[in-house]
Amino acid sequence: MYSADAVICGAGILGLTIARELVAAGFRDIIVFDKEDRPGRHASGRNSGVLHAGIYYDPGTMKARMCLEGNRRMQAYCEEHGLPLFKSGKVIVAREEGELATLDELKRRAEANGAEVEMLDEAGLAEIEPNARTVGRALYSPLTAVVDPGAILTALRDELERSGRVRFFFDTRFLAPRPGAVRTSQGDIAYGLFINAAGAYSDKVAHAFGIARNYRLLPFKGIYRTLKKPAADKIHGSIYPVPNIRNPFLGVHFTRNVHGDVYVGPTAIPAFGRENYGVLRGIDGEFVAILLRDLRMFLDNEKFRAVALEEPRKYFFGHFYRDAARLVRHIAPNDFQSSPKVGIRPQLVDMETSELVMDFIIKRHGDTLHILNAISPAFTSAMRFAELVVREHVAA
Repeated sequence: MYSADAVICGAGILGLTIARELVAAGFRDIIVFDKEDRPGRHASGRNSGVLHAGIYYDPGTMKARMCLEGNRRMQAYCEEHGLPLFKSGKVIVAREEGELATLDELKRRAEANGAEVEMLDEAGLAEIEPNARTVGRALYSPLTAVVDPGAILTALRDELERSGRVRFFFDTRFLAPRPGAVRTSQGDIAYGLFINAAGAYSDKVAHAFGIARNYRLLPFKGIYRTLKKPAADKIHGSIYPVPNIRNPFLGVHFTRNVHGDVYVGPTAIPAFGRENYGVLRGIDGEFVAILLRDLRMFLDNEKFRAVALEEPRKYFFGHFYRDAARLVRHIAPNDFQSSPKVGIRPQLVDMETSELVMDFIIKRHGDTLHILNAISPAFTSAMRFAELVVREHVAA
């Protein structure tokens, strides 16, 4: 049997940053295990790389408290380690007059969260993003930046291995809990503290320990396209629409990444598997259960119903193009090309209330700790969030 002071299930961004904080807190022996062959094979390695800047989130929520400081720490980490960092800034544009009230609410939230934002008129927008289109006003976030998630994950893994206190077990699946240990596909691992940072499978791990049974994860698929040149050259940073702030999705947007490529997306299409990256690929034995959850949410929750009716259309290029074209002045259908980039957003749902859960959730249960709903801005927030986890739920 293997053993460690702390055992972390999941080698995504939260698993790695929590391990880093445990090292800083004095833990001598830490095991991080993951069913994949390297860190961040799913949400952590498939996201857009945008570091958000505390604009969207209700003041007082964990997301609001973690995001901006997480942004600053991640940018500092990239600068310290020479990792790609593009201080792009972001504009949020209104597609119609009815969205201006929400734009004002985003400014209020941002200021309450300590974020730096500026309301621009159309002339001011044109100076920053000449190709962006808005109705009357736009919100500018200078602290939004873009990173290379893969480079950060690699650097964190190297740092943890160099510490001499962290062992990685890859190709290792969680199977079941045992008293003081977990059963995995590589054998039992005993722990002093077990941390569930299993991302899209965090609810299933928590349920195995008999907790958080009212929560289920519903997967949403994000597909992207890229822009060809010279259309890509007209996008300077990131251009986002005013979102529906009652939902946790930000809408199709333009993002120039650290390598100069411009991605458009993602969608938020209900998926039929936690790894349903293709049309059929990733659909497994859980398909029926997920479909039944989707059906229940469709019937019970108006917000989910709106997403389920609108988003699947964006599989078809015409609908995707019309959504994107509302954000910019000049774009043509032949400026787009397909992209292999696909992500799954595992959105937590409270099945007792049929409501989408909007904030991060941390559940302590004996000598186990469970991180649920680790979705955007989880990558941005990771370094600050990991500190909170260790200081308030481990060391306390």
